[in-house]
Amino acid sequence: MASPAIPDIIISRLPIYLRALTRMASEGQAITSSKDLGERLGISSAQIRKDLSHFGEFGKQGTGYQVAFLVEKLGQILKVKGEWEVALVGAGQLGTALARYQGFSHRGFHISVVFDIDPAKIGQWIGGYQILDQNEMPRILREQRIRLAMVAVPAGSAQAVADRLVEAGVKGILNYAPINLTVPNGVRVQYIDPVVHLQRMTYYL
Repeated sequence: MASPAIPDIIISRLPIYLRALTRMASEGQAITSSKDLGERLGISSAQIRKDLSHFGEFGKQGTGYQVAFLVEKLGQILKVKGEWEVALVGAGQLGTALARYQGFSHRGFHISVVFDIDPAKIGQWIGGYQILDQNEMPRILREQRIRLAMVAVPAGSAQAVADRLVEAGVKGILNYAPINLTVPNGVRVQYIDPVVHLQRMTYYL
């Protein structure tokens, strides 16, 4: 299993491997190799072998990897074999799109509650979820023992939301707001800002 000594960059590639392998399995492919996987992902076969070696031996030289076995093992390493309950904070255009997105559930995540601060939105329904009052967030998250949250609020509100999430025991935050958050040790934040990625690409154009 993963340990703090394993670099985060390696952990960040494991879901990419899992996604590709899951697609292979759905296509009926039983065996793959680091070369085959690398060609699909644009990652060197040596890098894939090195990444996987941090977690054990999953294949044999000359015979490759059993796709189903590797999917199972990566799912265990990433702890996505069960289902994680996730809170969504923000019911604007982005939050609404996230609430309606069907791709979370079959990959181990379930949005269980949606919060917003706007009185006009509280009590309304989006994507099958009733929008709850953000002021009730700490109590509800504690009661439901939710440890993951997605933040889809304006940048000016994101830090205050993060503070309340941490207060409620959340340990992982996926932040869509275009701002860096300050959180205590032991709380992980991942950032999704499309503009940052576009700017990275324009450097090469």
